[in-house]
Amino acid sequence: MDLAYLHPLYEQTGSWASAYVDLSHGAGERPARGEPTARAMARELAAQGADEATCRAVRHAVDDLVHSADPYGRALFARSGEVVLDPPLARPPRDGGSAQWAPLPRVAPLLELAGEDPVCVVAYLDRRGADFELRGGPAGHEADAVPGWQWPVRRTGSADRSERRFQLRVENAWEHNAAEIADALAVCQEETRADLLILVGDDRERRAVQERLPRRLHDRVVETGTGSGGRLLDEEVDRARAEHVRRGARKDLDRFLAGRVPDARGRATAVEGVPALVEAAREHRIDELLIRPEGPDTRREVWIGQEPDRVAVRRTELTALGAPPAWQARADDALLRAAVEAGAPAVCVTPALPDASADTPSGGLGALLRGW
Repeated sequence: MDLAYLHPLYEQTGSWASAYVDLSHGAGERPARGEPTARAMARELAAQGADEATCRAVRHAVDDLVHSADPYGRALFARSGEVVLDPPLARPPRDGGSAQWAPLPRVAPLLELAGEDPVCVVAYLDRRGADFELRGGPAGHEADAVPGWQWPVRRTGSADRSERRFQLRVENAWEHNAAEIADALAVCQEETRADLLILVGDDRERRAVQERLPRRLHDRVVETGTGSGGRLLDEEVDRARAEHVRRGARKDLDRFLAGRVPDARGRATAVEGVPALVEAAREHRIDELLIRPEGPDTRREVWIGQEPDRVAVRRTELTALGAPPAWQARADDALLRAAVEAGAPAVCVTPALPDASADTPSGGLGALLRGW
């Protein structure tokens, strides 16, 4: 997950209201449930010490979401009477939502709720061309169409020499079409920044197009046969997107597991545990943060200063850095703030885990490190 969009949350110091709003219930229920939810969240924030202006801003923002078209929900981050950021969620929050007032915005749940929602281009292939459909962006948006050369495509079983020459013309036409489709698909991916390309068609059509795609796109491709009625159902696309997320998380986790083994010089390129991660944050060495949200270290409190790299396990360590004042904050949110400042991404590794006993960062927090 690219964390750059969270920068506005760290441009000002002071406590934040963080609210996760569930909009996954039916649209007919929203007017009945919206107002009580808004009031409940405002009361919860006030009970935790939030100022009246910020509570009012959150209440009004939640009320406005009653008529939202968002299928799952939104996160709201507010302070000083203003909602600063309100990203949509890719899945509903747990337990119907939450509200929290804390020294740092509560951004860690975004890794699960909004972090991995890959945009994909579905390419419907045939011998005459292809249609592209964008999924994960505007619903049902047709991205492009590639007509290709209009050559005959029906082949015969005859061994007659003239028939074979005709078949060669068909094959040459398809080779050209496949190259045209691959070029157009590469341009479409660049323009839409799609994370995933789904090729729909028969085996030979899919293979011909994939072979002609730029190498940089090969790990983004998923192939499938024709969908129901010639088009992929939402469920089929969702399965492909979920598998893409799982593969990406698994790749990051494997890099971490390999990196925590010291090299010949005794240096590891990955660390785990709060003390090591805090040190890496202070040294601006976090290259990618890995989080298992249910891990016990995510809830562990650390000490933070005004600057993102001012973080310590003990308050005395922070004082030694010359960074008063100091506050306590959750380790996951403090490390995410440091990752944002360092321009480092973060990933939730849960999709990569086959079971709870799988090898993961100790305590639920780990990082790949930058070189010295």
